[in-house]
Amino acid sequence: MNGTQRKLAFGLAAGFLVIVAVIMIANAESSLSDLRANGHFLRADLVWSWECTSMIAWFTIWPVIWLAVKYIRPPRFPWVAVGIALVIGSAIASAWHVLLMIWLRHLYYSATGAGIYQFFDGIENKPLYEYRKDIGSYLQFVGLFALAQWLIARAGTVPVAEAGAAKTLAVGDGAVTHHVPIDEIESVASAGNYVEIAWGPRALLHRATLAAVEAELGDAFLRIHRGRLVRRAAIRRIETDKSGDFTVELASGASLRGSRRYRPAD
Repeated sequence: MNGTQRKLAFGLAAGFLVIVAVIMIANAESSLSDLRANGHFLRADLVWSWECTSMIAWFTIWPVIWLAVKYIRPPRFPWVAVGIALVIGSAIASAWHVLLMIWLRHLYYSATGAGIYQFFDGIENKPLYEYRKDIGSYLQFVGLFALAQWLIARAGTVPVAEAGAAKTLAVGDGAVTHHVPIDEIESVASAGNYVEIAWGPRALLHRATLAAVEAELGDAFLRIHRGRLVRRAAIRRIETDKSGDFTVELASGASLRGSRRYRPAD
């Protein structure tokens, strides 16, 4: 990520954590108020432990949800597969959240001499009850993470200095920095800690990840393989094999192999 993206990511993460903390405080205080109104004077720290253990359990799941949102998405996967993954992911996330939350509460109750924590407290079919609550939180996290990733990727695009000015990609080559017009780049391939940029007859090595360059180049480029991008306008012919893999012929005459997972729509 570039500097702008890092600042945005930090700001979004800080804002997200502040919102989570506010929700946790509101839930804990509301639970205490409701219990007292009904004549139940439970220790305040126990009610707080419920909220804290729930958030700790969700905290361990957030990185997995973030990665799933990042990689299991169209056009890499069809919408049906994304929907199925979303449903399966909600069940797995809820199960992990509930089991870890219960275990942490048992530990807290035991450590503070509060007795044994009772999860099945009279609510019929408690696992289903918890799943119905968890799916709302899960979908909110998925939506927020998708929005955050879109904003971060958008912040990585090259700004246009003047209306109608050509976008360029700054590529360092020793003491020289090339400002390569994006519409002259034919393809970009991953090469270890670098990417190899096909610019006319030249091949420039640029120290960056393919994902970062993809975000910087924008929608003018298409990923045809886990380690390769091509400029859409440079594609002249696509030949698909029986396996679903394909070969892309570019304007320069170069032929590049593509994976069926990234096959462009016809």
